[in-house]
Amino acid sequence: MLTRSATAAALIAAGVALTPGPVLAAPTPTPTPTPTPGAVTVTKAGTSYLSATPVAAGQPVRVAASTGEFLYWSFPAAAGEIHEITATVTLAQNRSGRSTWTVEVFDGLRRRQACTAGAQTPTADASARTVGIGCTLRRVRPWAEPWSGDPLPGTYYVRLAVVDVPETDLGLPIDVDLLVSTTDDAGSSADDGRLEAALVPPTSAGSILAAEPTVAPQGDDDGWNLSLTGWLPEAGSRWIWTTAGGMLAAVAGVVGFALTRRPSTR
Repeated sequence: MLTRSATAAALIAAGVALTPGPVLAAPTPTPTPTPTPGAVTVTKAGTSYLSATPVAAGQPVRVAASTGEFLYWSFPAAAGEIHEITATVTLAQNRSGRSTWTVEVFDGLRRRQACTAGAQTPTADASARTVGIGCTLRRVRPWAEPWSGDPLPGTYYVRLAVVDVPETDLGLPIDVDLLVSTTDDAGSSADDGRLEAALVPPTSAGSILAAEPTVAPQGDDDGWNLSLTGWLPEAGSRWIWTTAGGMLAAVAGVVGFALTRRPSTR
C-alpha cells in the first residue's frame, strides 16, 4: 500500500509527463543559389586580372583546368547588392595527399574584399572527390571614405586557386563549377551619397599613331634657295640680346683696362 508522500510523488510525475512541452521550430534552411533559367554556361576562365572572363549574376560556370592554375572571372556589382560566390571543385582520383583551396574576391582597385560567410579556404582529404568553396561579400555601398576599403559599385574579380597541395599532385585535372548570385539587402538603410564613377581601371589598349606627314619645302630648286632673312633671328629673340650684351661687356672691359693702365716709368 502506497504512502501519502509516495502517492503525491506519483501524481506529480504523471502530471509532468502529460504536460505538453514547447514545440521546437525547425531551422530554416539556407537557400542554395541556383543558376538563372536559360543562362548560357561559361566554359572558360582567365589567368590574370586583365584576361578575367566576364560572367553575369546567375550565369553558371563550368571549366576544366589543372591543379595549380589560377582561374579568374569578373562580374559587375551595383549599390545595394550582396553577392555570394559558390564553387565546387571535382578532384582527380589518383591524388597523393590533402589539398587546400581558396576563393578570393577583389574590387576594381585590386583590394581584397572580406567574406562574411562561406567556406573560403576548405581542405579536401586525399580520398575526397569534391570540395565546396563559398564566399558571401558585404553589401555594396553607393559611396565610402577612401580609407575604409568598403565595397563600392564597379567590376569585381574572383580568383580560385589551390594554396596547399603535394607537389606530385600539381597538374592533375580538375573540374570547376562556379556561380555568382546576387541578392538585394532590403533591410539595410540607404546611404546618403553616391559614387560618381564605377571603380573600373582603364584596361583598353591604345592605338598606334600614324606617321607624321612630310611637309615639302617651299620655293624653287627643291628648297635649297633660302633667303638670308630665313637665317636671321627675330628682333625680339634672346640671341640678339645675348650677342648685344656680350659686345657691350667686351667694350666696357677694353675701356676699363685703358683707364686703369698705369704709364711706364722708364
